[in-house]
Amino acid sequence: MQISTRTNNDIHIVAIAGSMDSTTSPEAQKAIDGVLAGAKKVVLDFSELDYISSAGLRVLLGAAKQLKASGGTLRIFGLNQSVREVFEISGFATILSVFPSESEALAAM
Repeated sequence: MQISTRTNNDIHIVAIAGSMDSTTSPEAQKAIDGVLAGAKKVVLDFSELDYISSAGLRVLLGAAKQLKASGGTLRIFGLNQSVREVFEISGFATILSVFPSESEALAAM
C-alpha cells in the first residue's frame, strides 16, 4: 500500500493505492489520523485502491466519526468496481459520501 497526501486550499487529499486490509490498515489509520489532527475537510482518493476489507472499512468509519464530531467533512472518490461492490454490500455507500471524481468530491465540500 502507498499513501500520499496533498492540500488543495484548505482541503486535505489522501491518496491510498494498493490494498487496505488487516495487514495494511494500521498504516492507513496512522496516515489518516495524522491528517485529521489538523484538518476539517478531508477527501480520500481511492482511484488506485485495488481492494478494501472490513479492517479498511473500520478505518474509514472511525475517520468519518472523528471528523463529524469536530464539525468536519469526509468525501471519497475514485472507487473501482470491486471496491464499489464492497461499499454497496456493506452499506458504506450510503453511510459515507462517495463521488465518481475528484472535482465532484471537492465541489461537495
